[in-house]
Amino acid sequence: MLGRLRRVTQTQWIIVSVIVGIAIGVLWPDAPGTHGFHASDLRVLSNIFLRMIKSLVVPLIFGTLVVGIAGHGDDMKQVGRLALRSIIYFELATSLALVIGLAAVNIAKPGVGVDLSRGDESAVAAIPKTQPTLAGVLEHTVPQSFAEAWANNEVLQIVFFSIIFAVALARVKGKPKETMLAFCEALSEVMFKFVAIVMAFAPFGIGGAIAVTVGHSGLGVLVNLAKMVGTLYVALIAFVLLVLLPIAIFTKVPMRRFLRAIKEPWLIAFTTASSEAALPRAMQEMEAIGVPRRIVAFVMPTGYSFNLDGSTLYLAVASVFAAQAAGIDMPLRDQLIMMGTLMLTSKGVAAVPRASLVILAGALTQFKLPLEAIAVILGVDAIMDMARTSLNVVGNCLATVVMARWDGVLGTEVEHSIDRRAELEGV
Repeated sequence: MLGRLRRVTQTQWIIVSVIVGIAIGVLWPDAPGTHGFHASDLRVLSNIFLRMIKSLVVPLIFGTLVVGIAGHGDDMKQVGRLALRSIIYFELATSLALVIGLAAVNIAKPGVGVDLSRGDESAVAAIPKTQPTLAGVLEHTVPQSFAEAWANNEVLQIVFFSIIFAVALARVKGKPKETMLAFCEALSEVMFKFVAIVMAFAPFGIGGAIAVTVGHSGLGVLVNLAKMVGTLYVALIAFVLLVLLPIAIFTKVPMRRFLRAIKEPWLIAFTTASSEAALPRAMQEMEAIGVPRRIVAFVMPTGYSFNLDGSTLYLAVASVFAAQAAGIDMPLRDQLIMMGTLMLTSKGVAAVPRASLVILAGALTQFKLPLEAIAVILGVDAIMDMARTSLNVVGNCLATVVMARWDGVLGTEVEHSIDRRAELEGV
């Protein structure tokens, strides 16, 4: 019996925990005025898991990114090329996500006939209404304190600091450089082991998260806004089939290895609705299939802030949904202007649960659309958040592999990849 349990993989344990979490949410839903056990009592498990993940993100990114850049010596041109290619890829991908989202919401028209008075307006009051500006995003990218950025888990600020630090380190000669590189290499290796330990708790944290979601919203919540949820899910699937799959085929991504590598990060992101929770494991898996660490360390954290395909597509659907529900006829020109604004202001927003609602609230305010639409969306936002967040993770994983293929270095670290794969499967 014990031997059979040991043969159960990490992904299988997570799937089991999801099933158990759904059952707990259905059997012990949150009911006002009742006493005893509720599914929401398991929130502590998901919170502990997310806290452990957050504790390792900064040192993992810092260590791997510094080694990846400074390890090239004085060849900063290679780093610059990688950065330029990544940004171009990110912008093209998110632009296509906006196009597909706009097409889906205009074809399906999920907002037509929706009663905006049925939403929980008190919940909307807690969401900031200020629309971020491009200047504000650029200023926020630069940390005024590394310690403050670390404490607040500001991933984009950590990436910025790590790049500048690595470039400066590359210009240092002799023992100081060797010492710092050795420290960062050791730090990244320790943090990868740290990830393995934290992931052992993942089934409990994920089971708790899904139980809380089902217990709070219930499965019946999908009935009222099934068209809205269905539109988003169909649009996300269309994006995968029409954009991500052709990119993977065109760049000759090894599909079987890639799908095997992303299944667990995707499942973690889907069940926790947090890209941050899946980031460390996704970095491990991409390195395990042969993507050099320097590319993983740069593209994954950068995409975490700039390549939010799922969130961008969701914003396109949700913003036009608000206009449709209010009976406002938005011409295509106005929709495109709003999409351009969303594409710029969504950059640099941490991919944590409900972050997209902040951007959406600001956009609705700026374009004089009813905020009551958010109150309606909140009822099913948890279900939609799971889908858009998991697509963010898949898109970033694909971007990492594409960049490695573009540089002609995918699989060049085969022996190391085999060792890393064996290590992951042994968790």
